[in-house]
Amino acid sequence: MPTAPPDPPQTSPRQPPRRVWESRWWVFGTAVFLGLALLVANWVGGHPGAGVAMLGVMVVFGSVFLVGRRSETIRLMGQPDERWRTIDLAATAIAGLVLILIIIGAFLWELAHGRDGSPYTQLAAISGVTYLAALLVLRWRS
Repeated sequence: MPTAPPDPPQTSPRQPPRRVWESRWWVFGTAVFLGLALLVANWVGGHPGAGVAMLGVMVVFGSVFLVGRRSETIRLMGQPDERWRTIDLAATAIAGLVLILIIIGAFLWELAHGRDGSPYTQLAAISGVTYLAALLVLRWRS
C-alpha cells in the first residue's frame, strides 16, 4: 500500500543574505587594513613612529564602530534602510562638493603664486570627468 509523501520541512521566512560590508566587522577590518597600509608607508618613508600612531588611530576608529552598536548612526551604517541611504547620499554629495571647492581653491592659490597648479589641475579634471560620466550613466540607467 502506497504511503503519503512526507510533509515538507517547516522553514521560517528567509532573510535576504547580508552583504559583506553590512557585517559589524567590515568597518573594523577596513580600518585595520588601512592602518597597516599607513604603517608600512610611513615605515618605508623613514617615519615608523608616525606609522604606529596612525595605525593606533585607525584601530580606535574601527573599534568605535565595532562596539558602538547602541548608536543609531553606527547601527544604521551596518544595516542601512531607505532613510539611511538618503542621508548617506546627501552626506557623500556634501563631502564631494567641499572637496571639489577646496581643490579649486588650492588650484587658484597655486596659480596666484606663479606655479602651474599641479596636482590640483589633475584632481579638478578627474572630478569633472567623473561627474559628467556619472551623469551620463545615471541618466542612461533611469
